[in-house]
Amino acid sequence: MPLAPRRASSLALPFALAFLALLTGCGNDTAVHDDVASPDSALVAQGKEIFRNDTFGDETQWSDTLRMHEVIRAAVDPVTALSVGLKVDSEALPPAVVQGIQNGTISLASPDTTVALIKLNAVVGVKGTVETVNGKDTLTRVGITCALCHSTVDNSFAPGIGKRLDGWANDDLNPGAIIALSPALTPAQKAVFNSWGKGKYDPRFNLDGLNGPAVIPPAYGLAGIHKVTVTGDGDEIAYWNRYVAVTQMGGHGTFVEPRTGVNVTNGTDDQVSAKLDALQAYQLSLAAPSPPAGSFDAAAAERGRAIFQGTGRCATCHSGTRFTDANEKLHPATDSMAEPESPSYAARSATKLYRTAPLAGVWQHAPYFHNGSAATLDAVVALYNQRLALGLSASQQADLVQYLKSL
Repeated sequence: MPLAPRRASSLALPFALAFLALLTGCGNDTAVHDDVASPDSALVAQGKEIFRNDTFGDETQWSDTLRMHEVIRAAVDPVTALSVGLKVDSEALPPAVVQGIQNGTISLASPDTTVALIKLNAVVGVKGTVETVNGKDTLTRVGITCALCHSTVDNSFAPGIGKRLDGWANDDLNPGAIIALSPALTPAQKAVFNSWGKGKYDPRFNLDGLNGPAVIPPAYGLAGIHKVTVTGDGDEIAYWNRYVAVTQMGGHGTFVEPRTGVNVTNGTDDQVSAKLDALQAYQLSLAAPSPPAGSFDAAAAERGRAIFQGTGRCATCHSGTRFTDANEKLHPATDSMAEPESPSYAARSATKLYRTAPLAGVWQHAPYFHNGSAATLDAVVALYNQRLALGLSASQQADLVQYLKSL
């Protein structure tokens, strides 16, 4: 099954929300809206269930087309799964399984253990049907959920195993390497997917044939922000949720975007539309995480605040209480510190522009810019200082970094 530019379906992983990048754009100082409605607790709870467990019927893609259930049950043991960034929810593990992992009586080198974990609904973002075939638990269908890319775990049990952290980008995940395991792909297609690397994904490759992977973004801290994607294609998270659910996950439904010519319908039933309000409500309820105690120098951060608002000119675009002017404007690609790039991510979008990214929780999700071209906040500040000729000294740059770490 070729994975070339297409308009009817997708064979890619979710980029469920795709709020790509940080620190893109500059412009005039503008305040953002603060009109955030109180969340409906029942709707948020419903959205949490959808975010974690709903595949939108995408088993059609992952099982019927890509045959990933065959790969998993034959060759993906827990060690392999963890090595490509899949996470295990420790709270879904019964005591006997916890003990077996700890004492070594449960093998982490057997695909049968992975099937058992999927049966327990313990593999974050992976939903499977496990049936008894010839007396053995056998994975017969598999699908994915939003949580695959936009949740991680706190590693409280072991690396890759712990309590869920919804909304945190899974920057250990290697989506391309996972997709490339499919026996339905050609060697050329597998080579593209294997080129992406961990923490990156291209949510447009299957539609335009261009290869430009972007950093998997967090899905927290978005309440009150109307342009939630890096290019501001839609005014609500629901826009991008529909895009991802249909064109990337392979869920049953329709996504149409005349500005890019995308018109995709999967299946004959709509398993997406009725869930978008609740899903968005849950995502908007996810607050950005506070920086860990002792992770920044408070005195330096206070000096950095003054630089951010003054000589650093950061607040020109990263304005208001949410550190973004995205509700009022978008910016040309030439304003982005990640441009020029080839292919240009903005040029592949509906707006051809970039938004200014909000900064709450920026300490948590390196690398930075939509393409991950800056590995650290130090690199981000140094690039701005150079490109905009800010004239900041080394100590001023260091103070500014400490302020960013405090947000």
